[in-house]
Amino acid sequence: MIVGAVMVPHPPLAVHEIGRGEETKIQDTLDAYRKAAEFIASKKPDTIILASPHALMYRDYFNVSDGSRASGSFAHFGAGNVKISCAYDRQFTYELTNLLEEKDFPGGIEYDREPDLTDDHGAMVPLYFLQQVYTDFKVVRVGLSGLPLSRHYEMGMYLRQMSDTLHRRAVFIASGDLAHCQKEDGPYGYREQGPEYDRRIMADMGSGDFGRLLAYDPVFCSTAMECGHRSFVMMAGALDRMAVLPKVLSHENTFGVGYGVILFECGAEDPSRNFLDQYREEEKEKMQRKRDEADPWVALAVQSVHAWVKEKRIIAVPEGLPQEMTARSAGVFVSIHEAGQLRGCIGTMRPVRGSVAEEIIYNAISACSRDPRFDPVEEDELPFLEISVDVLGDMEPVHDRSELDVKRYGILCSYNGRSGVLLPDLEGVDTVDEQIRIACQKGGINPERDDFTIERFEVIRHV
Repeated sequence: MIVGAVMVPHPPLAVHEIGRGEETKIQDTLDAYRKAAEFIASKKPDTIILASPHALMYRDYFNVSDGSRASGSFAHFGAGNVKISCAYDRQFTYELTNLLEEKDFPGGIEYDREPDLTDDHGAMVPLYFLQQVYTDFKVVRVGLSGLPLSRHYEMGMYLRQMSDTLHRRAVFIASGDLAHCQKEDGPYGYREQGPEYDRRIMADMGSGDFGRLLAYDPVFCSTAMECGHRSFVMMAGALDRMAVLPKVLSHENTFGVGYGVILFECGAEDPSRNFLDQYREEEKEKMQRKRDEADPWVALAVQSVHAWVKEKRIIAVPEGLPQEMTARSAGVFVSIHEAGQLRGCIGTMRPVRGSVAEEIIYNAISACSRDPRFDPVEEDELPFLEISVDVLGDMEPVHDRSELDVKRYGILCSYNGRSGVLLPDLEGVDTVDEQIRIACQKGGINPERDDFTIERFEVIRHV
C-alpha cells in the first residue's frame, strides 16, 4: 500500500559537494528536503517508487528500470567522488511488467537500457538526501513518456495496485523541478508562463486537488519549461481514491528554476477522489458537444475514423454535402489530437482523389491508422479524440522569407527529392525561422547546408 508521498525537486546544486557553499542560497529547499527525507523514514517503507524525468524516456512507453541494483555518481557535475547506490525491488518490477502486459498498457522492463544512475540526477538527488537518514528500502524507478497526462495517471494507478498486491509499504517520490524560465538572468531566461506555472502547480498540489493536473495544456507546460509535471501526475494516480493531507514545506526560484517540496500524508479510501474517471467523463462530454456542433468537413472526418476503427470500413461519400466538398478537389490534411497532444496527422499537398470529400475520407483513415509515429487508434479512444481538417490552397513559390507568415501560410520545403511540410498557425511555432527548421527536419533536410526551395500555401481550417 502507498503510505506516503513527496514532491521534491532535483537540483544537483543542493548536493554540498557540488554546490560548495552556493547551495545555501536555496536554504529553504535544503531544510524542506531534509524534512521530506525524515518524513519518508518515519513511514519505514519497504519500497520507494521513484518517478524521474531524467530516467530513460520513450515517446510511447513507460520504462521501468530492470536489474538487481543500480549505482552512479555525480561525475557530470564535478563530484565523481559522491556515489549513490540502491537495490531494486525486482519482484515488484517483474510483477508490474506482467500486469501491464496483461492490461495491454505500454510500460515495463522490456526496453530498459539504463543500468547506471549517473545520467539520472532526478533519482540521485532524492536518494542522496534520503539515504542520509534511511536505507532499509528497495527502489522501483520509473521513467516518464510522451504519452498524454491521463496515461501517466493510469501508470500511477498500476503502481499502487502492485504495491497493494505485493503488500509493500511504499512511499512515492515524485521528482521534478518546476518551471525553468522565471528570471531574465536565469539559465533559461524569462517567460511569463514560468511563474504562472509555479503559482498554479503549488496551489493545485498544495490543496491536493489532483484533478486539475490532468487539464494542464501541454503547450503551456512546454512553454513554461516545466520538468516534473508528469511525475506529479503519476504520483496523483498512485493516490487515486485516497484521502490525502498535503503539507507545503517550501517553494523557491532563486536561480530562475522553481523548486517545490510538498509532503502527502495518506488517509483512508475516498471514492470521491477518482480524478481520472471524472476527467474522462468531462472530456467525453466536451468532445461529444464538439462533434454535435461540427461542420460537414469535420463531421465527415469523424465518421470516417469511427467507421474504420470500429469496422475497418471505408464509407461512401454521403449525400447532401456542400458543393465545395464534392465539386472540387484539393489537398487535405486530417489531424487527430487526444488530451491536447497529437495522435495522428496525414495529408496530401495536392489532390489525389476526385473531390475534397474523398480526400477527407481517405486521409482520415490514414491519420488514425497509418501515421508511422503512432500506433493505430483503438476503439476505446474514439470518445476522446479531437479531429480537425485543413483544406489547402494552391502552392506558391517563395523567393524571400519576408513573403512568409507563420499564422497565415503553411510551407513545403524541398531538396533533392525530399520534402517536409508544416501547416500554418500551429501552437508553439511563432517565427518563420522556427517554421522552416521544423519543416526541414521533417523532410530530412539540413537548412544550413542544403539549397532547398520553399513553397507556401494557405489553408481553410475546420475544427
